[in-house]
Amino acid sequence: MTVETAPGQKLYRAVVDALRREIETGRFAETQLLPAERELCELLEVSRTTLRKAIADLIAEGVLFHRHGAGTFIHRATPRVEQPSSRLTSFTEDMRLRGLEASSRELERGVFLPTPEESMMLGVRPNERVFRLGRLRLADGSPMAIERAAVPIRFLPEQDSVGGSLYEALSARGFKPARGLQRLRATLVDQSDAELLGVAPDSPALYIQRIAYLADGSCVEFTKSWYRADAYDFVSELTLSPPARKAHR
Repeated sequence: MTVETAPGQKLYRAVVDALRREIETGRFAETQLLPAERELCELLEVSRTTLRKAIADLIAEGVLFHRHGAGTFIHRATPRVEQPSSRLTSFTEDMRLRGLEASSRELERGVFLPTPEESMMLGVRPNERVFRLGRLRLADGSPMAIERAAVPIRFLPEQDSVGGSLYEALSARGFKPARGLQRLRATLVDQSDAELLGVAPDSPALYIQRIAYLADGSCVEFTKSWYRADAYDFVSELTLSPPARKAHR
């Protein structure tokens, strides 16, 4: 990375310009956490005093923000999604309906013996294998959620058939989920999940457990998800119950 000073320009302002350029289109375009001061000083060939002054300016401009004990982060605009909590849809379908391009980064894919939790939630025997798929879900390239899904292997014997949408793969085999149950609660993300989501450790998130069923009542999917709290609003439509009728005597 080169720092070029214009005639009469102070060095720290040139560092500001260089960092902003790298944040927008360079080596920091795909990350959220800036490197440590020592690494940046060596990269820019400037003193810590100059670097800190430049970073302070970028924080004041809202380009960066600092979290004590965690580091300096890039403040990126994240798509915000309003998600109805009463409709069973896939992440791919949700993003498509909102004009956003859905993509994924695989974290895990394979066939495993179920964990005790998966065995209980899916209603499978301890020796009945499940297909497990862990993905970082993105919208227009921005990380939105971490999903870890498990499906009884009898519903997806060919794991390579799962592409962008798990529900599309299930539907193609005649096992389209018909209904589901969701449990949502607030949580904080740990260090590893924070790095994947591009947020600071202990940032707030929405944790969701979902169980999906086929029309015959068979459990077809158990998914645990962590959604960025700054990117999702879950919305429910509520109606008043009809007044109770008085009993006639």
